[in-house]
Amino acid sequence: MAKQKPEKPRRTKRVWRLKLNVTWQRMKKALKSGLRNRLRVHLASNLNKLPTLKINHHDLAIIRPIQHVMKKKKPIRPTMPLEKLIQLPYTAADFVDRGDAMTPTKSPVENISTRWRELHGLHNWEGLIEPLHPWLRREIVKYGEFVEATYDAFDFDPLSEFCGSCRYNPNKLFEELGLNKHGYKVTKYIYAMSHVDVPEWFERSHCTWSKDSNWMGYVAVSGDAETTRIGRRDILVAWRGTVAPTEWYSDLKTSLQRLGKTNIKVQSGFLGVYCSKGEFTRYNKLSASEQVMEEIRRLITFFRDRGEEVSLTLCGHSLGGALALLNAYDAATYFPDLFISVISYAAPRVGNIHFKEMLNELGVKTLRVVVKQDIVPKLPGFILNTILNKFTAITGRLKWIYRHVGTQLKLNMLHSPYLRRDPDYTGCHNLEVYLHLLDGYVSKTSKFRWNARRDVALVNKSTNMLITELKIPECWYERPFKGLVLNQYGRWVKPGRQAEHIPSPLSIDSCQEPPPF
Repeated sequence: MAKQKPEKPRRTKRVWRLKLNVTWQRMKKALKSGLRNRLRVHLASNLNKLPTLKINHHDLAIIRPIQHVMKKKKPIRPTMPLEKLIQLPYTAADFVDRGDAMTPTKSPVENISTRWRELHGLHNWEGLIEPLHPWLRREIVKYGEFVEATYDAFDFDPLSEFCGSCRYNPNKLFEELGLNKHGYKVTKYIYAMSHVDVPEWFERSHCTWSKDSNWMGYVAVSGDAETTRIGRRDILVAWRGTVAPTEWYSDLKTSLQRLGKTNIKVQSGFLGVYCSKGEFTRYNKLSASEQVMEEIRRLITFFRDRGEEVSLTLCGHSLGGALALLNAYDAATYFPDLFISVISYAAPRVGNIHFKEMLNELGVKTLRVVVKQDIVPKLPGFILNTILNKFTAITGRLKWIYRHVGTQLKLNMLHSPYLRRDPDYTGCHNLEVYLHLLDGYVSKTSKFRWNARRDVALVNKSTNMLITELKIPECWYERPFKGLVLNQYGRWVKPGRQAEHIPSPLSIDSCQEPPPF
């Protein structure tokens, strides 16, 4: 009978296995607890909104949706690869200044000189919106930042003696707002007025520079380096949206007004802002229409005489989008051979079917960026026009029905994991919210772009639309101490403007030569 082996070595082996298993379990537990602070349980429900990166037939990367990184209530594995860790959403820790360790807020820009006509609507953006081409996305965001400058630089402090003006002179506007990176130069400011009677409490009683006019936007032109990159000399006109009380009064007018002896009709309030002028005003002896067309003609003549190809890009938000369309109608009528494109954000309806058809006939290319939850693009005629537009075959030729113009790019606030879900109709209309959604947009069926570069904190400049977990204060974009400074005698006072930034009627006059580049 063979001897049985002793049991002690086998028992010892089982003990060692048990010890190793317990040690490994403790190591995994320690690694999990270390990762929890980064993964933020509060944002776990939003992880399914962030896709990963794939390459398709475009020259650049197009983002497509995949399985989310981590399901809710699923334990976190310490072996999660780095490529998946960087796809996690922003947390409050991402907004702490870490110097050089932080990622840039913009992607490299490409040379689009061979495709600029296509990007500006030569084929009505066919094949570029679904999915959204990266080059087109950057162009739309760029022009949106030019429009945002009209809000950031607008002085609407009711206690300011320069209320209604621009805070900076034309030569310093882009420098002060950090827009020199785009390579454009401001050549002229545009002022507008509204001929409406407002309540006494609406009036700017402290304003001394002008009681009739408001700074409404500017004309700029691309510099030499930017002209080489985009393939032509681009003349830009940026129109501001509604801020002043008289502009709100104009927006609320819903009657259509005929243009000349044609069947073309446009909203009377928008037309009033665009065409109003007064002989005894300091800044509107010429209407906004006359000011901008004078500068456009001057720049086109100057650069065409040098043998350069010229384009005109008109952009605006809200009321500014409506003014951009009226401006496009004027410019296309005067320059029938000029390539004209309009990029509007949250713009309302402007005119009737004849206005739409005339712009199409003149070759104006219009891209309308709208947000599904924003009510302004549904105006005027939120209820009536919405119903009648469903019966276009019957109502299509009616002269008193408003019609949108151009190609629509529709965004949805629910696609962003960083925006609050409670309804805020004012926030839905905010331009920074539009630019945030644009930066993350890929297509109607795709999730929010995980590698979107635009700074998320910009959303809360003048709103409270970001989720509370990010801990970004609401409406944070304001002057330190609300404009007061501590003087040498220890008193808090309102400082005067530097002489170079004080508005002057001379600033609306065109220079004899465009600024050097």
